[in-house]
Amino acid sequence: MSQTQIEIRLSGSGGQGILLAGQILGDALTLERKRIAQSQSYEPTSRGGLSRCDLVAGTKATDYPLASALDYLVILDRIALHASDDILKTNTLVVIDMSAAEGKDAENGKTRALPLLDTARACNDIRSANIVALGALVELSGVCRADTLVAAICAGAPAKLVKSMLKAVEAGQNLVRA
Repeated sequence: MSQTQIEIRLSGSGGQGILLAGQILGDALTLERKRIAQSQSYEPTSRGGLSRCDLVAGTKATDYPLASALDYLVILDRIALHASDDILKTNTLVVIDMSAAEGKDAENGKTRALPLLDTARACNDIRSANIVALGALVELSGVCRADTLVAAICAGAPAKLVKSMLKAVEAGQNLVRA
């Protein structure tokens, strides 16, 4: 992370583990000695409504803890397709699941449509799409080191999920490398 401060939004629908992915990424950034402000928003419906987690990370405390000009955006569901358009920068890296990408205008940033949900299914756990997305984001952006993301998962995830989460991170990285 070469910038002084970066803004990241993870978005999708309720039930996709967006808030968990944000917590894990925040933990990874903290392990790299970044100061984090995290906010989250979700619609009152527990499954299917818009869900998002924002991280503002930097070497110094932030003056404003809410995302206002995204450097990185992850979209896992069509419900989140245009929810962040007003805060995209011209060079925002958008990582989006292919099934949600139809109609996504790439003029306000760099868009990478990847089969995130299909890759999670191939890992035998559709619920791991959030972690597949983190693996892809880290590989594409360098927002944190991959080994730091792994360390955050090992330290903070429930023990019974660690192995499958590590497999999902690797699958996300391999999507980008392919």
